[in-house]
Amino acid sequence: MHKHYPGEPKASYITPWDDTPEWERSSASAVFGQVRDFIMISDGTTRRLSRVQRGRFVALCWIAQIYKHFPDPKPAYVADWDDLPDWQRETDADIFDRIEESVLEAG
Repeated sequence: MHKHYPGEPKASYITPWDDTPEWERSSASAVFGQVRDFIMISDGTTRRLSRVQRGRFVALCWIAQIYKHFPDPKPAYVADWDDLPDWQRETDADIFDRIEESVLEAG
């Protein structure tokens, strides 16, 4: 987040895990699981995906979680990849990379 966000991020963007709302922790865990499973069933060939493909996968998984928890979310919460700000796209790609790194290290 700090790496890509222009200026100082909103407090809600950098809330400590224990202070994060339950729906958001549950959603983050679900997205982690989806990315982990995708990497595992692909035998690590996800390394060949472009940065955009990696970030887009995370963004789509997150959008599904938003719809799960909010029946009528704000359009900005479910924005398509091309409509996301650059910092969000870069952060989503970093999330994929970090999960991939941990999955491949674990073997």
